[in-house]
Amino acid sequence: MEQTAKILVMLGGALIVAGGVVYLLSRLNFNFNRLPGNFVYNGQNVTVYIPCLASILLSILLTIILNIIIRMMNK
Repeated sequence: MEQTAKILVMLGGALIVAGGVVYLLSRLNFNFNRLPGNFVYNGQNVTVYIPCLASILLSILLTIILNIIIRMMNK
């Protein structure tokens, strides 16, 4: 039960940090929709948005965060 509590506290802390980063980036007018690797197709009746670069950046960030959490749990 103690291990589950540690995991929940770490995930909560990670969510607070991620929320703070997103909030600060939005205050700086940083728009994730306009990254250079994202593709947007605007047709007559449809708009298709494919966030390739945003997905890659999010994957790298989450990998780093999860590795830090796992290493902290093993100590």
